[in-house]
Amino acid sequence: MKDLDDNGKINWVSPTQVSLETKKQPDWLSDGDILFAARSTRNIASFVDNCPPQMLAAPYFYVIRINHKKVLPKFVVWQLNQAPLQKYFQRESEGSITKSIRRSSLEEVEIAVPTLEAQHKIIHMAEIFEREKEICQKLISNGETIMNSIAINILNK
Repeated sequence: MKDLDDNGKINWVSPTQVSLETKKQPDWLSDGDILFAARSTRNIASFVDNCPPQMLAAPYFYVIRINHKKVLPKFVVWQLNQAPLQKYFQRESEGSITKSIRRSSLEEVEIAVPTLEAQHKIIHMAEIFEREKEICQKLISNGETIMNSIAINILNK
């Protein structure tokens, strides 16, 4: 979870390294996979993109692989992170300290699948909105920095 930002983007810079001692070939992550945080206060879905070689998901994630010809993984991520399904996950979560989602609850989620053209348009709109949020957050941060500088200058006079 430490490698996800608030929007579910994966930070590949410093993942935890582990040593595997197994005869079975690990199920490495690949671009296009979806990670779903099953054990967390936020059951967020993340799109796996620019994945370095030999990366595994931590046990508190479900890895979702879908047929790319019928539905776009980014569209599924977008839909899983929207309010209606987030409310469903809140209702389905179990546990008192650490909430978790059963695999069956995730498997029973109904996802609307519009045309691929509509999926592309929705993803494009969502990416624009995310960029706008980033710009607004930077503007707020810059404004706070300016106001703090003014306050320091006034106090030092």
